[in-house]
Amino acid sequence: MVMEKAWSFGLVLLWFSALSCYLVNAADDKNGGFGASFIFGDSLVDAGNNNYLPTLSRANIPPNGIDFKASGGNPTGRYTNGRTIGDIVGEELGVPNYAVPYLAPNSTGKAILYGVNYASGGGGIMNATGRIFVNRLGLDIQIDFFNNTRKQFDKLLGSSKAKDYISKRSIFSVTIGANDFLNNYLLPVLSIGARISETPDGFIDDMINHLSNQLTRLYKLDARKFVIGNVGPIGCIPYQKTINQLNENECVDLANKLAMQYNGRLKELLTELNGKLKGAIFVHANVYDLVMELITNYAKYGIIWFFTCRFYNSERSMLWKWRAICRDNPMRTDIKYVQRP
Repeated sequence: MVMEKAWSFGLVLLWFSALSCYLVNAADDKNGGFGASFIFGDSLVDAGNNNYLPTLSRANIPPNGIDFKASGGNPTGRYTNGRTIGDIVGEELGVPNYAVPYLAPNSTGKAILYGVNYASGGGGIMNATGRIFVNRLGLDIQIDFFNNTRKQFDKLLGSSKAKDYISKRSIFSVTIGANDFLNNYLLPVLSIGARISETPDGFIDDMINHLSNQLTRLYKLDARKFVIGNVGPIGCIPYQKTINQLNENECVDLANKLAMQYNGRLKELLTELNGKLKGAIFVHANVYDLVMELITNYAKYGIIWFFTCRFYNSERSMLWKWRAICRDNPMRTDIKYVQRP
């Protein structure tokens, strides 16, 4: 069974939006409604930051963006055919504009009042994650950039109003962790030494400790409402299945076990931070179980079409020269479809 990425995350996106609405509605109505959406993470939510980096990880080439109405079907740097999780969350909250990529020239002035996107394809919790791409923004750097944004808010609104706007009316979403396994601990060839010197338990301990410090840094910068996504079933993605030479109905056991082990620790961390950091709300978004449920019981959700992936040849990008593209639009004639019973 070949699951298309957009299908598998469809339910997650809706649920992510619902969680975000819950967090904002939990705030006092007298605060004046929703403030800004601050987005941290990797390629799942990158809205174009990597366009401005000398990196091998870029998505500003077709067919990325082919279904993104805001760009007229042109690529924007989003690693998807359409919107990201962050885009949909903002829409559900009624934000009139998408959160601007931090590195974009227009991420200044009043534009940042709707939110800022710091996410970067290839980025991770650990600073070494994604080094194969040469450049990317890890979570530490993303938070450094938010610190700059925080100072801009003081200039725009004044210190007191800025603090209220960020702490009472804004939401912080963090979607990160998969690259720490895929492009760090499980990276073919380059990760052999690391796996010899550090056990899975030790590596996950490092991830959790780093993330705890990172979320605490955001809290000290007045972040209060958080939605933290766990790591999905990364052993079921085409990349992992291909390099491990698995059949289409199989998943990589080690990758999924590492994800589940990390997810258990993440849930414990968020429970701890909810009790430790006064006034903070950390909501755990269980991406793994939702996606696995959709993969396993697809028929229950009315999904009757499954597709093989056609490889898109792009001479403009060395990294993505052969990029698997799966679509669910039967009007497209350049994609091969296979119907499953």
